[in-house]
Amino acid sequence: MNYLQFKDLHHADSPLVLGNVWNVQSALVFEKLGFKAIGTSSAAIAHSLGYQDGEEMPFKDMLFIVSRICKSVSIPVTVDLESGYGATAQKVFENIKQLYALGVLGINIEDSYVINGKRKQKDKERFYEFLSELLDLVRSDNMELFINIRCDSFLSQVHADQLKDACDRIILYQKAAIDGIFLPGIVDVEDIKQIKEVLTLPLNVMCMPGLPDFYAIKDVERISMGNFQNEYIYEVLSEINGRIIQEQSFKVLFQK
Repeated sequence: MNYLQFKDLHHADSPLVLGNVWNVQSALVFEKLGFKAIGTSSAAIAHSLGYQDGEEMPFKDMLFIVSRICKSVSIPVTVDLESGYGATAQKVFENIKQLYALGVLGINIEDSYVINGKRKQKDKERFYEFLSELLDLVRSDNMELFINIRCDSFLSQVHADQLKDACDRIILYQKAAIDGIFLPGIVDVEDIKQIKEVLTLPLNVMCMPGLPDFYAIKDVERISMGNFQNEYIYEVLSEINGRIIQEQSFKVLFQK
């Protein structure tokens, strides 16, 4: 599948449900189930390698995981690049080029950063300037890549009016040559409707407590899982091994 075909998945009759992965095994599960595309979870990959989210994981480590995933699946792969792993548009562009060379068809870039475990949102005007410069570099290099911009107005939890801040940022961001907007943290149907009124690009929301069933948000173009499945799987792993110790038996592993 190429960039245009991947882009078309965001204009189908129903939302593109993206399987979020952290290694080859998880990627193969989603491919076998018939998912049309997968995306990496930065938090899940970082945790699997012993790092915290927020670009604490070295870029080369993330690049290795992505390379193995791309070599192991035939469906489109999009990568959560967090803030880009670089202080300048040029550095982020160089990172994107390495991902693109692996066969990645999309990336997420977020308008926030993490310091001392706390997430802070960037000034929207300065982020837009960075974004415009970055997109000029990407498009001038003829890279066919779905650029999904993550707006963290709902995640940052510092705005008195999260919806207004999100709308203001989206109106500005989509002036750049981006392909979509990712708005994690939004769960209210009425809020989603208001976002759609100002948004001319595909909207991506994320699995969160309180997110309605898919049929209730059918106007959304893309739905991500984040790192929630990764966390859930290890909770189950803990429960299973607790039973193994308690029961002094491996029988739980073979009960289906």
